[in-house]
Amino acid sequence: QVYKENKHIIFTGNGYSAEWPVEAAKRGLPNLNTTPKAVATWNSAKNKAVFEQMKIYSPEETEARAEVMLEAYITSMSVEADTMVEMMETSMYAACAKDLEKYKNSPKLAGNRQAVYESIVGETEKLKAVIQAKHKPTLEEEATYLCDVLKPQMAALREVVDKAEGLIEKALYPFPTYETLLYSHHF
Repeated sequence: QVYKENKHIIFTGNGYSAEWPVEAAKRGLPNLNTTPKAVATWNSAKNKAVFEQMKIYSPEETEARAEVMLEAYITSMSVEADTMVEMMETSMYAACAKDLEKYKNSPKLAGNRQAVYESIVGETEKLKAVIQAKHKPTLEEEATYLCDVLKPQMAALREVVDKAEGLIEKALYPFPTYETLLYSHHF
């Protein structure tokens, strides 16, 4: 009986694939693909009522857990963003400058290095501005800001650093490459 009533929500495919959000929408199911969305649903009046009715959590306990989840998310995202800026300013900039220096007498051989390396600085400055503006009146607003504004800016910086990884001399690159991370256990 329970299966018959709920079989429309059972999905045996890959929940991480691009087909899942489409399938979820067809079935009228939410796609809580970000922490702020998931926590908002957790803390919804409907969810609080279910928890209270089943004697799992009181509404206050549900809200407290939501607050802890949001604080953990905000802390994690903030630490990741601050670390990313620090990695750029203390390691990546110097490595790019050293790599670029090798081409000062042969600028044609440098290709688009200078533009890529300068874009790292530009995207880092944008990230720093986003970090400075992160403090919002509520935890929900701050978490949503970090999700919708900070994460995309971190991805933009990551994209140009990935381009630089393909250009910079291997010995100068200050971080483990994807190749090293994936295959270093074979060496």
